[in-house]
Amino acid sequence: MFYDAGTISFPGLGIDGVNPPRTLPFSVFGKEIYIYGLVIAIGFLLAILYVRFRVKEFGTSFDLVTDAILICVPLAIVCARIYYVAFRWDYYKDNPITALYIWQGGIAIYGGVIGAILGLVLFSKLKKQKITPYLDIMALGLLIGQLIGRWGNFFNREAYGAEIFNNFFLRMGIEEANGAVRYWHPTFLYESVWNLVGFVLLHFLSKKRKYDGQTFLQYVAWYGLGRVWIEGLRTDSLYIGSTDVRVSQLLAGVSFVAAVGVMLYIRLYKNPDGSKTLVNQNKE
Repeated sequence: MFYDAGTISFPGLGIDGVNPPRTLPFSVFGKEIYIYGLVIAIGFLLAILYVRFRVKEFGTSFDLVTDAILICVPLAIVCARIYYVAFRWDYYKDNPITALYIWQGGIAIYGGVIGAILGLVLFSKLKKQKITPYLDIMALGLLIGQLIGRWGNFFNREAYGAEIFNNFFLRMGIEEANGAVRYWHPTFLYESVWNLVGFVLLHFLSKKRKYDGQTFLQYVAWYGLGRVWIEGLRTDSLYIGSTDVRVSQLLAGVSFVAAVGVMLYIRLYKNPDGSKTLVNQNKE
């Protein structure tokens, strides 16, 4: 769902008549700067600043994290695009070259996460590093990037949920070309708030990690749980073939169950005390 014009309102929040621009009021070397991309870049930079602030608490260095970023980010972008195109192939199959036109939009966060994990696997092999502390750091950075990046959807007027026909306090009104206003679930807002709460929780929980990888598992569980119900509200979901199965909703549900299952297994059968985390081993 995508609207090029029209004001946006949140009556329940007392916000009316907002008209967010899609681009900055100036160009650079003749190219328009899309605010969506700017928002993504801001989220990425804030994630990097946070990681730099906390990297020593995970037993590693920012130099090594920088090496990981240089591998993970390109792979995350490529996989995010591949994921999206794969489940929208009917749209691209008649002109496959357009699958490369990433500037026209079309990336998927789960594809990006998969790409980032693959990048960390490659990094850990090349640098002979334990991967789980880096997964923990990545999880916290991802939450920052996701909670901010979702606001790019606001400026693009996209990624909204189902239409609302009652006075639900978080309904979002979008003015159409004929002046009529229709109301929708602002799923980008739901996910941003969900990720903000998750980031705050994991920020403090990560200070009491009992094993490397715990924060990453908590992230997978938290994000998966939220994405299951938020994805169910969206009207622009990617589906598996001609079925009614939303691919991101299915993946979110499976990842939630898997992450919780692994955490329970570790808690019941391993019961780690934190002494084997990389940061504590480096103190010895």
